Amino acid sequence: MMDTTAVSPLTPLGVIPDLKNATSVPFNETACENWKEIHHLVFHVANICFAAGLVIPTTLNLHMIFLRGLLTVGCALFIIWATLYRCALDIMIWNSVFLVVNLLHFIYLVYKRRPIKIEKELSSLYKRMFEPLHVPPELFQRLTGQFCNIQTLKTGQAYAAEDKTSVDDRLSILLKGKMKVSYRGHFLHNIYPCAFIDSPEFRSTQMNRGEKFQVTIIADDNCKFLCWSRERLTYFLETEPFLYEIFKYLIGKDITNKLYSLNDPTLNDKASKKIDRQPSLCSQLSVMQMRNSMASTSDSEDGLQMFLRGTSSSSSLRPAEHLP
Repeated sequence: MMDTTAVSPLTPLGVIPDLKNATSVPFNETACENWKEIHHLVFHVANICFAAGLVIPTTLNLHMIFLRGLLTVGCALFIIWATLYRCALDIMIWNSVFLVVNLLHFIYLVYKRRPIKIEKELSSLYKRMFEPLHVPPELFQRLTGQFCNIQTLKTGQAYAAEDKTSVDDRLSILLKGKMKVSYRGHFLHNIYPCAFIDSPEFRSTQMNRGEKFQVTIIADDNCKFLCWSRERLTYFLETEPFLYEIFKYLIGKDITNKLYSLNDPTLNDKASKKIDRQPSLCSQLSVMQMRNSMASTSDSEDGLQMFLRGTSSSSSLRPAEHLP
């Protein structure tokens, strides 16, 4: 029989090609027979920095700063390794880009963590009223640094006169000294440092503009107070929902404190500091009725006496802890 195996014209006569071996590829051309030499120590230190940055727990307060810092160091070490020991231009360029990005993030995070310096005159106000409510120092600095100023009054000067001073212009917190609130010569209560001067008027006139003070507020000592523009403060609080809620709480609490001062006119600053109750609607309406609606009664003198007698009797009948 005739052999049907095709013979290439280039194949020497009498030689049968090994088709199995002809189609196989040497193994050492697709896989490494031996491991290459270990990279320089700088390479391994760079990877250790990356690994350490990635395993930092997110519960750590400064974990993002540490992460960006370690990534920056790792990229810098990769640049050194690629430049001095491997002469790899592409590795050097990519890590240079990563280095710039992480360095900018690191600088920004450190800048945000910088200590905020609060003015000495406002430090006690921040520590007593805003810091316990977790208001950040930078937010407090924005609140007190853009549209408010510190003003002073000498003893006997008036902050507001009843039926004359508009309540729409400002909102103030007393920083130093003591003020006395009276209605037609009748003493109502005192205002001490770190308390709003005109919180009832601010709350009662949020919907009704153009009203006048129904009480007289006079400086009993040399006073210093922080004064905001009412319009600009309202606009700012609308852009800061967290601070808006803080102000609602502080003003409500201040109104409640003034109500307790009416119940006990001898309440001093030390005792007023201990009053830390959630403001109720009843207490806010009572003070607003006293300081803004009393003048509209037909017999103001009798109305004042009845109000004072009513608050005194109610305070004597109910323990302090059950008051609104």
